[in-house]
Amino acid sequence: MFTGIIEGRGTVVRLQAQPETDSAVLVLKAGDVLDGLDLGGSIAINGVCLTAVALGDGNVEVDVMGETLLRTTTGELHAGDTVNLERCVVAGGRLDGHVVQGHVDGVGSLLERESLGAWDRLRFAVPRELGQYIAEKGSIAIDGVSLTVTAVSPASEPEQWFEVGLIPVTLANTGLGGKPVGGTVNLEVDVLAKYAKRLLEFSAHKGASS
Repeated sequence: MFTGIIEGRGTVVRLQAQPETDSAVLVLKAGDVLDGLDLGGSIAINGVCLTAVALGDGNVEVDVMGETLLRTTTGELHAGDTVNLERCVVAGGRLDGHVVQGHVDGVGSLLERESLGAWDRLRFAVPRELGQYIAEKGSIAIDGVSLTVTAVSPASEPEQWFEVGLIPVTLANTGLGGKPVGGTVNLEVDVLAKYAKRLLEFSAHKGASS
């Protein structure tokens, strides 16, 4: 489990496709963020929970399966790109953000960004099937960054969007500070919203069957 509080940035060394296994190998230079990370340990890379399969010289290597390549922006990475990094939360530690699983639900894109002096307003397009899980003042993880939703599109709009505000420390210490309009991001909606929807589906089915 993660909290969405980014601990550092990493740099992509290489992303090597493995067509025979529908997967890829991703190698990152991550420096001090790797301190105490063991083989088999978890690390969130732009919000995607991945497992360390090799470590050394400040680098970490992870395997990326086909499902992850399909549902996240990981397959778009190139050597030299920077990524947000977070280690899994320690039991008993502070939950400064919100409960983030590292299980990306889909990909969004930046529609607008506006500088408002002390902070920036960002509007993201979101797949319609995810729009139902995003609520004003609720939580969302964008490229692994825990943020509070400040505005959402009406449910009736065919093209769904939401907005967040970024303070200077977030702009400076995460990749969202330099994200260009049109750039893609990994999105993880609040897990509580997903469970609530599933429970409602079962309740509706039970009522229809009785």
